[in-house]
Amino acid sequence: MSAFAGKWEKQNNQSLGTRVKESVRNPGPMKPRLDLAVRQIQVQIAKLDSTSTKLRERDNSIFNKVVTSLQKHDTQHASVFANELAEIRKMNKMVTQAKLALEQIVLRLNTITELGDIVVTLTPAMAVIRGVKQGLTGVLPEAESEIGEISGLLSSILVDAGTVGGYSLNFEAANEDAEKIMAEASAVAEQRMKERFPEIPANLPSAESGTETSSF
Repeated sequence: MSAFAGKWEKQNNQSLGTRVKESVRNPGPMKPRLDLAVRQIQVQIAKLDSTSTKLRERDNSIFNKVVTSLQKHDTQHASVFANELAEIRKMNKMVTQAKLALEQIVLRLNTITELGDIVVTLTPAMAVIRGVKQGLTGVLPEAESEIGEISGLLSSILVDAGTVGGYSLNFEAANEDAEKIMAEASAVAEQRMKERFPEIPANLPSAESGTETSSF
């Protein structure tokens, strides 16, 4: 365990950007690398929060257009706006779910104090991050590479911890744990959407499902 203690406690005074690159290339001490991963995930959480705010503003604007169109008895435009609104709410739910899942990962990473905790915590965490990355590809394309860097950093820490401690990885249990985290995040996101946004008016004529939404 003394070898692990050295890897865990040694500090690194390089700049943040340099440390991200070096942490992926060079195993280095594990505790500073875990702290770095937490900070990088928190950056993504802040970006997702900002995106969610923009989507809420856009949601409010389009919802008002639906209401105005209905007041004018213009059901055709109301239907188009309603379809666009539904797509924006899908995106917002996905962003909210990703944010909640990453917040759970940060909480778990902050509880790591021993070598064995790394293996138990990081294996499902990486599965969650892969799921978040896939889900955000169509919403925030720039997040793909950034979350990919985080995944690579956590992967290198996991491999290093397994090598030092001789731990085996239980991917089946980890995937099950990851699914629970994502399912819980999805349920909470769904509830928040219901609480925050008024329902889209029903009984509108169907519009083309391929309606494109403009950039937010």
